Amino acid sequence: MPLGIYISVPFCRTKCSYCNFASDVFSRAVFERYVDRVCCDVVRSRQIASEMGGQIEHEVDSIYLGGGTPTVLEAAQLERIFAAVRAEFAVHADAEVTVECAPGTLALGVIDSLLRCGVNRVSLGVQSFIDAEAAAVGRLHKRATVLEEVARLRAAGISNLNIDLIAGLPHQTKETWEQSLAETLATGAPHVSVYMLEVDEDSRLGRELIAGGTRYHAHFVPDDEATADFYVEACERLAATGVAQYEISNFARAGFESRHNLKYWTRQPYLGFGVDAHSMLRSAEPEAEAVRFSTADSLDRYVAGAALEANRVTRENAIEENCFLGLRLNRGLDLRAMAASSGCEAVERLAPMIAELVADGLLSRDADCILLTPRGRLLSNEVFQRFLAPAGVAARK
Repeated sequence: MPLGIYISVPFCRTKCSYCNFASDVFSRAVFERYVDRVCCDVVRSRQIASEMGGQIEHEVDSIYLGGGTPTVLEAAQLERIFAAVRAEFAVHADAEVTVECAPGTLALGVIDSLLRCGVNRVSLGVQSFIDAEAAAVGRLHKRATVLEEVARLRAAGISNLNIDLIAGLPHQTKETWEQSLAETLATGAPHVSVYMLEVDEDSRLGRELIAGGTRYHAHFVPDDEATADFYVEACERLAATGVAQYEISNFARAGFESRHNLKYWTRQPYLGFGVDAHSMLRSAEPEAEAVRFSTADSLDRYVAGAALEANRVTRENAIEENCFLGLRLNRGLDLRAMAASSGCEAVERLAPMIAELVADGLLSRDADCILLTPRGRLLSNEVFQRFLAPAGVAARK
């Protein structure tokens, strides 16, 4: 089965207040050392896989450059990364090649570089088409910037676009959310991602909300009920125009689903490079089904060569992962397929939990398939925690 390749670029022009990723603003002086390290790891990928106890594939059918903001790199640095991947792996001619971009970083020269790298899909971190909302969380672009860059990408031949939106930003109202949705649909982007604002201690805005403070416009964040309403409205508006939901946060026109991200949710092999990058490969050891491993989550430790952290995925772990990841998808979890691959007893053990969640209105069941209900998607973390608790798995996002 072909690999997916993920490459993390943790550099940004500014750190958004809501961001809980391992990214930040760094001096350009470190960019070259970082690219050197990533390219070195790509060259060593077979050795790394062997050390982690995994089986590595040679063929690749998806590449995803995420951030941070990968387009803050110099054109030559971007091209070095892609050249290293193509030298080490057999990248399919029709591979999906995605780069995340912050609006305002796509000058014509950058787009030309993306084309030279074989990029055919761009994910734009718009978050809001309302200038005041974007500015409140530290975004540097304006609505006009997004529209200009969408037009430039299409003129260059890149029409497979994703637009990210966040429901629950400071100052957001029903009216402004409707405007962002309308602007998104007007772009004609075939893929949209809608995330509800996360409140946790890993972001400045999250910490301020937990503390009940007013910095970062925290006192203007909509309440949970309003944020949930925004999400539901997005589901309805997008579906009405043919942009169908296929995963909790992801919507696409037919044929434009993210092939790379589907690898994560369907447990296909993928290999990650860079800061806080995660991998999953088939296990080379008979007692495990797969192996997951990750790199250091800080720039200094990664560049210094910190050891990878590995976890073997046993048969029981695999059942848990199938449940957790399969329920993220709108098509749901096929219990018959699970029974065929993992044994009927695995499904039988889950039957009481499934019945409880169906009774609570969080899951629905159609013959041998179980799915999150609309209410279940809003409470997905709770569903996953309850569903997986008997197997000892905590909720994960």
